[in-house]
Amino acid sequence: MKRYVVRLTEEERCELKGLVAKGRSAAHKIRHAHILLQADANGPGWLDERIAAACAVHLNTVANVRRRFVEQGLAAALERKPRETPPRARRLDGEQEARLIALSCSPAPEGRKRWTLHLLADKLVELRVVDEISHETVRQALKKTC
Repeated sequence: MKRYVVRLTEEERCELKGLVAKGRSAAHKIRHAHILLQADANGPGWLDERIAAACAVHLNTVANVRRRFVEQGLAAALERKPRETPPRARRLDGEQEARLIALSCSPAPEGRKRWTLHLLADKLVELRVVDEISHETVRQALKKTC
């Protein structure tokens, strides 16, 4: 007995068939539409193993699409699950960025007309705001604020 049983309405079934027939959407959307159409208890009602083999996806993908359809609806089932965390952790947190901005607004060092990205990066390390930082990270942080 399946925990998440997909039961498509006539409107949903027509929408999914149209999406598949057009073939103009993202590949994952079309694949998820195929999964939902085959998993429909009011239609073919295939087993997850058969759907996974037919759509060339992992068994977990079929289970996740089923679950998202039942819990969140058709739109959520067609889209991929959004990332919970960014792909890379931020180098500077809010407090460190504030220190960087304050430093860049302060008078330039002796013998210099203005702050350079390399000077700012070196000064942040010298002040022990961060252990290490590149001038590119400094540039990106300052670009965000201006």
